[in-house]
Amino acid sequence: MLNRRRSGIECPRFAHTFQRSFEWNMAESDQSTAHQVDSSAEGGATNAWLLRLYIAGQTPKSLAAISNLHRICAEHMVNKYSIEVIDLLEHPQLAEGDKIIAIPTLVRKLPQPIRKIIGDLSDTEKTLVGLQLKSKTV
Repeated sequence: MLNRRRSGIECPRFAHTFQRSFEWNMAESDQSTAHQVDSSAEGGATNAWLLRLYIAGQTPKSLAAISNLHRICAEHMVNKYSIEVIDLLEHPQLAEGDKIIAIPTLVRKLPQPIRKIIGDLSDTEKTLVGLQLKSKTV
């Protein structure tokens, strides 16, 4: 049940493209199961980061993962990312391609190498280290 500000939204059946400005709210239930969020101003620019978030429905952990991912990207990857949110309740066959064994799971497709982070991404420091945006502190 995600609510998005309606500026700059393109809504094909299973993918949404958003501009950088979006708001997530747990009030709306008419959403699709896979969303693509493009942070570039034009929407057509090549992004440095391609992230895919696998969720299962509107569970609290799934909603937290979506919210945390958008917050992290807005703070640390301004205008450099593209996010796909895939609901495995609607598209279970998509889990096989990225070998998803737990949800929520974030898959960094680009830049290479592929990296996976399991969980709701609430620990920002661990998420940044997992995405290799920050080096591990000892």
